[in-house]
Amino acid sequence: MKKILITGANSYIGTSLEKWLQQWPLDYKVDTVDMIDGTWKGKDFSDYDVVFHVAGIAHVSADPKLEDLYYKVNRDLAVETAKKAKSDGVKQFIFMSSIIVYGDSSHINHKRVIDKNTIPKPSNFYGKSKLQAEEGILPLQDDSFNVVVIRPPMIFGKDSKGNYTKLAKMAQKLPIFPDVKNERSMLHIDNLCEFIRLMIDNEERGMFFPQNREFVGTSELVKLIAEAHEKRLVFTRVFNPMLKLTGNFVGTVNKAFGNLVYEKSMSEYKEEYRIRNLRESIIKTES
Repeated sequence: MKKILITGANSYIGTSLEKWLQQWPLDYKVDTVDMIDGTWKGKDFSDYDVVFHVAGIAHVSADPKLEDLYYKVNRDLAVETAKKAKSDGVKQFIFMSSIIVYGDSSHINHKRVIDKNTIPKPSNFYGKSKLQAEEGILPLQDDSFNVVVIRPPMIFGKDSKGNYTKLAKMAQKLPIFPDVKNERSMLHIDNLCEFIRLMIDNEERGMFFPQNREFVGTSELVKLIAEAHEKRLVFTRVFNPMLKLTGNFVGTVNKAFGNLVYEKSMSEYKEEYRIRNLRESIIKTES
């Protein structure tokens, strides 16, 4: 039986993984610890095979007043937790990073493909704090301490927050939506949880880039969400020239319709973790 400690009580990913592993009650024992105060420092990690670190600030903010907090939580707390895990004799430390370490989406008019040679260039302190956490954790790896860093694209699933939720609301309320052809890497929460389970089972180490098998465009995503709610939505390209023009000046246009994908071979693994395709993912999310 693998004993797993999830650092970050009530986090979306942590809670989802805990529920996921309940399918195999004889194979995994999962505990969680709250990282908000400093009491976790007195907890004995030595009873665990794996520490899965998901504690952190997950949303992007441009408020300069929050910059120090991002580094304190996303970088310093992560490195301190990894050091404690290693000191206490934990065999594997799994850190949730993000595709955000590569910066923002590309312009609406340009395709951006990240491959294994792409150098991270974070564009905000959220991305910088994640990258610096990686740089502090990875050197801790040795023959007795495996480090896994996961850089997922946008994660979505039932009760998830963030940009997916905003698109889902638009899909249900708007009568018309732009028909834009862009590509994004995404990752359903079930596919992520299965991937993490395989990381634990195989005692992996290294950097990983899981994603759904299919790229998805914003318009396609909105269409699938609308269909899941049996709502008729009209798609038109009449707004496309204006969107492509305003993309030069308005960042939200590129955030919504920009291109950002992992080259697909980066996300292959020796065992299949993508148990849900895109349509199944949307139906399950919206049910």
